[in-house]
Amino acid sequence: MRLTIAIVGAGIGGLAAAAALAGAGHRVTVFDRFEAPAPVGSGLVIQPVGMTVLDSLGVADEALRMGNRVHRMLGREARSGRRVLDVAYDAPGVPRFGLGIHRAALFDILHAAALRAGAEIRPGHRVERVEAGWVVHAKGTDGPFDMVVDASGAGSLLSPMRARSLGYGALWATVDWPAQTDLPYNELRQVYRRADRMLGVLPIGRVPGQQARKCAIFWSLPAGAYDDWQATGLEAWRVEASALWPDYAPFAAQITDPAQMTMARYSHGTLRRPWSDGGRLVHIGDAAHRASPQLGQGANMALLDAWALARALERAQGDVALAARWYAQARRWHVRGYQGMSRLFTSQYQSDSRMLPLLRDRVLFPLSQVSPLPGMLSRLVCGDLLPPLGSLSD
Repeated sequence: MRLTIAIVGAGIGGLAAAAALAGAGHRVTVFDRFEAPAPVGSGLVIQPVGMTVLDSLGVADEALRMGNRVHRMLGREARSGRRVLDVAYDAPGVPRFGLGIHRAALFDILHAAALRAGAEIRPGHRVERVEAGWVVHAKGTDGPFDMVVDASGAGSLLSPMRARSLGYGALWATVDWPAQTDLPYNELRQVYRRADRMLGVLPIGRVPGQQARKCAIFWSLPAGAYDDWQATGLEAWRVEASALWPDYAPFAAQITDPAQMTMARYSHGTLRRPWSDGGRLVHIGDAAHRASPQLGQGANMALLDAWALARALERAQGDVALAARWYAQARRWHVRGYQGMSRLFTSQYQSDSRMLPLLRDRVLFPLSQVSPLPGMLSRLVCGDLLPPLGSLSD
């Protein structure tokens, strides 16, 4: 059954949903608030579960060409140099990897996929509300649609979620991979001072239109400390960062303007029922659930939501009420499980606690290296420690 579907938001989840739903034969219109749809942010990691969705959409090869394979996550304590995080993607013996990629590269790939599938994308349409399948925006009203998919992210005007702001966020920037570094280009490296300082380097491949190898760098920061960071000045920040981690110096040296660093603030929340109006309004991605980025699952959750919704609609043969229920059931335990684990990890790596980092370094990390935990941690990071699509995986 061919449905008319509106998607609000042209981010990762919205474009993936557009490609999947239009590819299934539905008439899809994407409304985006920006005059020209564009990505927001720096780099991210597509985990193996996310790569499965990209493969199903027919764009995995394009992502591999633009991104960079990451085979290990390694974190050390700044003062002692001890390992306090070490997760290999192929710990169980399966040659898997995460894909570091710039948001702009992933955006271009999914944007092109949505257009190829036949989706219509309307920029400059800031959707204010949805009424019985009608999409109301500043330029007028469109509809009615059989289903409206809210993929408008953490700032959604359509989602009733009340999320709790987290105490720490992070500054992110994209820089060139320096010639003067001994860091490997296939690992995510991090350094911590207790839990109140965290800095990292993520290799992410290429940015569209450029050939130089890129990486995303990040610096943990209390959510309300951005103004203080700016006032302190870049030189003081570079000195502190280089003292904590000398290998970070050639990366930090490329930051010559505070505007190069974007502050990302995080929150935690979940819609108990990510749909309403008899299934005519469905929420996916950050409009449905949010968590800290400690497990690197944000983009993957949005991709999985989009794919689960498309599969649920296919199985329900166009019954939007049934499809919405099946979508919610399929994603419920995977989302809640990873949110819970993310909450546990966050306080160990981004907080003002003095005791939790000691527990992390002296107890939890040594335990994490004892079989069978390395394999379980690998599956946790890969995204399939719990079934990602629930009953729809059958």
